[in-house]
Amino acid sequence: MKKRLWRGSTIQSIAVIVLPLTLVLVIVSIGSFQIHQNAMRSLVGNRDERSAMTAASALESEIEHRLYAIQTLSTLANSNPQASLDTILAESQSLMKDFDAGTAFVGYDGNMISTNNKAIWQSLESTPEFDLVIDPKPDGAISAAFTNPLDGHQIVLVSSRTAKAGLLAIGAFSPEKMIQGTLQDIYPSKGHIAIYIIDSNYQILYHSGPATLEGGPLQHPGVGEAFKGQSGTIYMQAGQDEHVVAYSPIKKVSWAIVTEESWETVSSPTLRTSQIVPLIMIPALLLALLAIWFGARQIVRPLQALEARAARLAWGDFKPIELPVGGIAEIRDLQNELAHMAGQLQAAQQSLHSYIGAMTKGQEAERLRLARELHDGTIQSLIALKQRVQLARMALKRGGSSPELKELESLTETTIEELRRTTRALRPIYLEDLGLVAALEMLVSETSRDSTLEIDFRTSGTERRFSSEEELALYRIVQESLNNIVHHAQAAHASLRMEFQTNKLTLEISDDGKGFEVPRTPAEFTPQGHFGLLGLYERTELIGAHLEIVSSPGNGTHLIISLPYPNGVKEETES
Repeated sequence: MKKRLWRGSTIQSIAVIVLPLTLVLVIVSIGSFQIHQNAMRSLVGNRDERSAMTAASALESEIEHRLYAIQTLSTLANSNPQASLDTILAESQSLMKDFDAGTAFVGYDGNMISTNNKAIWQSLESTPEFDLVIDPKPDGAISAAFTNPLDGHQIVLVSSRTAKAGLLAIGAFSPEKMIQGTLQDIYPSKGHIAIYIIDSNYQILYHSGPATLEGGPLQHPGVGEAFKGQSGTIYMQAGQDEHVVAYSPIKKVSWAIVTEESWETVSSPTLRTSQIVPLIMIPALLLALLAIWFGARQIVRPLQALEARAARLAWGDFKPIELPVGGIAEIRDLQNELAHMAGQLQAAQQSLHSYIGAMTKGQEAERLRLARELHDGTIQSLIALKQRVQLARMALKRGGSSPELKELESLTETTIEELRRTTRALRPIYLEDLGLVAALEMLVSETSRDSTLEIDFRTSGTERRFSSEEELALYRIVQESLNNIVHHAQAAHASLRMEFQTNKLTLEISDDGKGFEVPRTPAEFTPQGHFGLLGLYERTELIGAHLEIVSSPGNGTHLIISLPYPNGVKEETES
């Protein structure tokens, strides 16, 4: 059954199609997912790093542009010594448009000389940052961002010396507005990225996007690296998500730009589609499993059931083939055809059995007639001849012995014994008188006496009588079996068991001979030369008994004949 199960199309389909397909699907899905994850992770990290470096470079350019504008303002003051400072400031408004908090000329002592936004500059004169840009380097100075006392917003001062003694050109601008105007062309306005611009005092000059800083800028990854002049990316775990942190320094003013976002939210629709492409195979796999399930339920299982019933049909069991096995219409049609063929085969077999039964009856009748003739005629004549020889010897005793008569007497006695054995073999006359058990006891005794085979004969249960045809068939089955053991099995021991059970008689014949390979069906008995087995099978079929043969090379042979009790059987005392 196990070999048959593994050879079944269901297991083969699962082993050859479903399991490899499932394995490939799992490998492709996991591999594709991992490759996609790593590619997206690396892609977002590289993109954010380049964006941070681009933004830092753009902010440095904007700051340098403002420094250059202040230097230009100081140059204008040098090139027009006759023009008033108010006139120079008025004429330079288009050039100074980036200084949204105004411009001014201030003396080294901090006194304001000229300005276009007097209120702001008067508020700035009292700040420490204002004092720091009063004495700038030759190439100019840029203050740190500080709070404008006038409106509370962050402000940065840019100063540059003029050729006039003790005169400075100073501009003020909002870093937040500058940063916002610069970054809007680099980062999308509705993105998921958090952007921070942090100065060297770890104060946030600009922030857009979701708030991700926890514990202040000093503890945030990437801030310290940016202030060390480094650019790069860091991947950090944020709850169940992983964020990519990109950072870059803004060296001109000692600022740092730090961005943070979840790289998984950046996946484009194309990349998301590529991630789920392997999952498209799942419906195909489910359809394959459904097809295999349908095939197993509607094709394979009905065919296996039909195969088992066809095997029983080979042993002459015609009933199971008529029971429906289900399945598709073609299998049902095949079963109907097999059932029709089985009916025709059964009718032919019944005709053959009737013919064989008639032949057997005729053969047994002829044997009985011959045995009676030999017993009543030939044996009686030989007995009379023996008596005449004995009388002749007695008459000759007075005149001396006669060796010829003695030899004739011995030959006559041997012939009588041989004829008796022959008549018993032709027809056990005492079978009908003494019953099957007694007949088999005499058969076992004679077989043991005429051969070297040791036979153990035992009975159990209450003896029952069967019809003469059934008892004669059982006798012939045992006779043929013992004859096969004596002439072919090369056995030293044999046993015969008769068990009268409540509903049947069981005969078991065993030997310790060489055994043989039992044919799969009775149809193979004749091609393989097992004519004796065919005779046993036909005799059991004729009386409605069941024959089971168990044998294998080197393990002897075991025959089991089961005959159900017919209605009205006779009962006798236990033997």
